[in-house]
Amino acid sequence: MLDNGPVVIDPSGSDVHGEGERIRAAGPVARVELPGQVLAWSVTGYQAARQLLADPRLSKDPRRHWLAYRDGKIGEDFPLIGWVLMENLTTTYGDDHSRLRRLTAKAFTQRRVESLRPKIEQTVADLLDELAAVPPGEVVDLKARFAHPLPSRVICDLFGVPEQERAQILRGGEVNVDTTISPEESAANVEQWMRDLHAFAEAKRSNPGDDLTTDLISAQEDDGSKLSESELMGTLHLMLATGTEPVMNLLANAVRALLTHPEQLELVRSGKVAWADVVEETLRAEAPVAHLPFRFATEDIEIAGVTIAKGDPVLMNFAAMGRDPQVHGETAAEFDILRAEKEHLSFGYGAYRCIGFPLAQMEAMIALPALFERFPDLNLAVPADQLRPQVTFIMNGLHSLPVRLSAATGSVSAPQSASAAAGR
Repeated sequence: MLDNGPVVIDPSGSDVHGEGERIRAAGPVARVELPGQVLAWSVTGYQAARQLLADPRLSKDPRRHWLAYRDGKIGEDFPLIGWVLMENLTTTYGDDHSRLRRLTAKAFTQRRVESLRPKIEQTVADLLDELAAVPPGEVVDLKARFAHPLPSRVICDLFGVPEQERAQILRGGEVNVDTTISPEESAANVEQWMRDLHAFAEAKRSNPGDDLTTDLISAQEDDGSKLSESELMGTLHLMLATGTEPVMNLLANAVRALLTHPEQLELVRSGKVAWADVVEETLRAEAPVAHLPFRFATEDIEIAGVTIAKGDPVLMNFAAMGRDPQVHGETAAEFDILRAEKEHLSFGYGAYRCIGFPLAQMEAMIALPALFERFPDLNLAVPADQLRPQVTFIMNGLHSLPVRLSAATGSVSAPQSASAAAGR
């Protein structure tokens, strides 16, 4: 392999997959340069990623283990400072991470997730009814009208966020993944976000409800050592953001993939291929989270022919590792629901595997078949090559998804249509 220096990360995320291939050319674990001229490692190899995701020598805590930040060499002017200032599962290590994970994992047990199915089905049906009211032939942004509101309504219902406050609270997470904003904008966004969440939590203390925010507050008040105020804010921030953005991208990416591969869409519609194959192949080929910061080596780590030095920042390139030709061969970059093996790490691995994955999977398995059953003539309103990406290198999604719904079938009851379609 040639060493031409680190790949300079494009903050706009204009070509997530092309950039991933350029990084991979230097090896499964290779140097990159982040905004602010900060050097880091990017992991594009599937096997290397699996090994590192389970390696206890990688910490998520910048306050303890990012030596450059701890020693003041990384300041508040770092463009990704918002990802450093948080205090939640994405920035904790060891016992602190285990403690927070135990508290939040209660929200996503199999039983609790399954209990949400009727609510998700009804939300899907409501959104489809709203879409059905659009005049025939009119262009609709399916991301704004379906892919985003579904997970945002589900997660906000779960955490008891009032409807009138949802847009403002969710905006913090949306801005946080924009990697083109200035350090000042990033820090100001986190500060405003924390104020919004604090006000929300205070309102919950005064008026508790049957929701997960109330449960977290109760755990905090029963034993303050379980969850600090900062951790409570950070946990709310994390749950609301990750409960929305990745699922939104999963849905939009899956719709785009099927509409640009009509022969594969027909296989699913005919029942020859399961919707689960669509979801898994989308997660593999179009990971909703592209390039996630941060992890930090707690000691020197030898892997894939390189040494990650103690204190070095590491990013997991989920978009690239799902397309690793060492695992998926020469067709790794192609979307193919007939692919026999669809291994991916798009929701993490081991102790850091996303606790919300079962909920995200359920949402996709209900929403996608219901959408295509309700609108069998759904089609892109622009050529596929004109679809623009999100303005971020952290996420892998679309700026918008303009479609024409064409003729819609008659309204159907949510549980019957969504469940029946998901069972194909």
